[in-house]
Amino acid sequence: MAERRKILAGMAGGLVWAVAVIFAGLNGGGGFLPPPLAIPGALIGPGLVMIAMIGRLAHRRFFDDAHIDGQAFETGSPGWVDQQVLNNTVEQAVLAMLIWPFVALTLGGTVVIWLGTAFAAARVLFWIGYRRAPALRAFGFAATFYTTVLAGIWTLIVWL
Repeated sequence: MAERRKILAGMAGGLVWAVAVIFAGLNGGGGFLPPPLAIPGALIGPGLVMIAMIGRLAHRRFFDDAHIDGQAFETGSPGWVDQQVLNNTVEQAVLAMLIWPFVALTLGGTVVIWLGTAFAAARVLFWIGYRRAPALRAFGFAATFYTTVLAGIWTLIVWL
């Protein structure tokens, strides 16, 4: 039961994070940023985090004879955790790329710059949390997922 409480607390924190990021993007200033410039700019942070994740996995494989040829990491091992983090980050990034252009066109380019920055930070927190204890990954996951979902819902409401 204690594990579920930790996960629930992380999820609640992720929801608060999501609302704060969107409000900051809407009210945070920075002037008008055209969506065609903002969308690529918003994806730089997530891309850099993914470079770090891929690089970490490549480093692990290069210095480990048991995995140098691409063998699967043992469940629960640090390499396995890093692979799970990368896989989930790819899933989250694809979702973001499907939602954020609509957000930029409807709510403005500044909002997606905030989303991209928050995505990068939340993914690093997810990675750190997952490495320490699986329940601690909840905040990073929720902060990434809820921000994109809430921005998409908010955009639909404004658009309709």
